[in-house]
Amino acid sequence: MAQFLKEEFLLNTEVAKELYFKHAKDKPIIDYHCHVNPREIYEDKRFDNITELWLSGDHYKWRLMRSNGVDEYYITGEAEPYEKFVKFAELMPKAIGNPMYHWCHLELKNYFGYDGVLNRETAKEVWELCKEKLKNENMSVRGIIKQSNVAFIGTTDDPVDSLEYHKLLAADKSFPTVVAPSFRPDKAFNIDKAGWREYIEQLSQASGVNIQDLDNLKRALSLRIDYFARSGCRASDHGLDRMVYAEADKNQINKIIAKGLAGKVVSTLEAESLKTELLLHCASEYVRHGWVMQLHYNCMRNPNSQTFAKLGADTGFDCIGPDNGSRKLASLLDRMNSANSLPKTIIYSLDPSDNFFIDTLIGAFQGTEIAGKIQHGSAWWFNDNKQGMRDQIISLANLSLLGNFIGMLTDSRSFLSYTRHEYFRRILCGLIGEWVEGGEYPNDIDTLGGIVSDICYGNAQRYFEI
Repeated sequence: MAQFLKEEFLLNTEVAKELYFKHAKDKPIIDYHCHVNPREIYEDKRFDNITELWLSGDHYKWRLMRSNGVDEYYITGEAEPYEKFVKFAELMPKAIGNPMYHWCHLELKNYFGYDGVLNRETAKEVWELCKEKLKNENMSVRGIIKQSNVAFIGTTDDPVDSLEYHKLLAADKSFPTVVAPSFRPDKAFNIDKAGWREYIEQLSQASGVNIQDLDNLKRALSLRIDYFARSGCRASDHGLDRMVYAEADKNQINKIIAKGLAGKVVSTLEAESLKTELLLHCASEYVRHGWVMQLHYNCMRNPNSQTFAKLGADTGFDCIGPDNGSRKLASLLDRMNSANSLPKTIIYSLDPSDNFFIDTLIGAFQGTEIAGKIQHGSAWWFNDNKQGMRDQIISLANLSLLGNFIGMLTDSRSFLSYTRHEYFRRILCGLIGEWVEGGEYPNDIDTLGGIVSDICYGNAQRYFEI
């Protein structure tokens, strides 16, 4: 019987062990999509306790606590940090099969040297151990990044952001990790959501463009894209509740913008027309700068209206939102491609049933600029568990070229989440080892090692031009 979380965790064959320890384990991390705060990196923030580091803003943990009947007072409320930690520790034994069980124990092991298991009985011991360890020099934000061997961090940033801390980090030669902004223009697109008109005023101020129509909105976005490019941006990111594609002429879209600016209700179809036009415009700008475009879709936001009214957005109440947007995505890529404005693109659907569709679609739009120009992004959000990762990898291998995959990201707000790269690498090596042991691929360690090394590091390094 294998022991819990030992060195050979998830590595069930000799091939898997050799691939992981020789070709994956020590590769630098390129975390090209995350939500960490660049200010906290620049200021080298320190944490007083494990609750501040673990439970502050972590929607994954909040959802588990709610599933265990924990009162909101101990989750997002005013309970003492230790009380919150104990409530989380109490549920851990029930989290069998959940990736959080693995992630938490990997983090405790890798960063705090704790080899036990977290539960109600060990909560005090773990709390005190972490509190003491957090005093160490290497447990500041920069220390965590350095010991995690992170070469590149792509944050998520609004077009109106000054990027002040990115500039300061770029000028700080004592910190070798590249921290680059990513352009996230969702608020400019979401004319059908509350706050759009107020946001457009902010975008007008940031860009110096008085936004009253489509041309001015495009110009404002272009100016901010140029500003981001001067600050080292390599990628954009678009969070779409559902995939969009609706054609409308310029006059129609100007009328839609006028409605939004007047505070009138904009229909779903009208909003989709504007979003389509802005995606097409931004894509052409991304090509001009050599950026990567990321498309995240099929998330249902805030289905629980009562908790949304009480706690607001991004508090752990979203879910997978299946939507038949496959033809819209194909039409969108086709429009971009026909105009020679299809950038390097990563496609993520929160609905895992889209895996086969995405993996066949990307084969229709690959280019000669770089191998794997159009990517099926790694298993995202609710899918970044063991089975979700395996399913995404197998689908990509079945229908495309796994060897060109750009690998894992954290998509996290926590500086301890770099263990997700370890988790992914172990799963990848374990799966390849199964294929070799089953006679489905030659036991050619040189070739296999090159594939693993590229998926863990080399492909992303080339793709993002790091």
